[in-house]
Amino acid sequence: MGAKGSGGTPATVALAKAGIEFTTHAYEHDPAAPSYGLEAAHVLGLPHEQVFKTLLVQVDGSLVVGIVPVAGKLDLKALAVAVGAKRAEMADPTAAERATGYVVGGISPIGQRKVLRTVLDDSALNFETIYVSGGRRGFDLGLRPADLVTITRAITSMIARG
Repeated sequence: MGAKGSGGTPATVALAKAGIEFTTHAYEHDPAAPSYGLEAAHVLGLPHEQVFKTLLVQVDGSLVVGIVPVAGKLDLKALAVAVGAKRAEMADPTAAERATGYVVGGISPIGQRKVLRTVLDDSALNFETIYVSGGRRGFDLGLRPADLVTITRAITSMIARG
């Protein structure tokens, strides 16, 4: 997954290769933190609405990536509808790690091992910059939502609740 500290990850390599501007935000991850995303927002001093978590979902036998604000929850039914399916359920963590090449809590939507359908919550479009995992726990990336859509080939839809 790249070196510790500010070293490269598959996500930073993919962004650099695509010529997309991004900022890196490393912090000391606390293994006892109950929520990786909320921890990132708190430690980095960022609004929770601007920090997004990457979740993997099983939809009709395929994995789909859902990206939602860290303070919210993924609406599985809304995600299923967004990709033209009837139902969705959270993916098995082992399957998520195998498909993405990242560890749970550090899964980046960028630079995954397999190209997966991706849905970004449309609230991301309200911000000039959003923050997502950079590919390991304790490492986030800041980038424009439009650039995240471009590099992940995401669609945007209202998939977050509460």
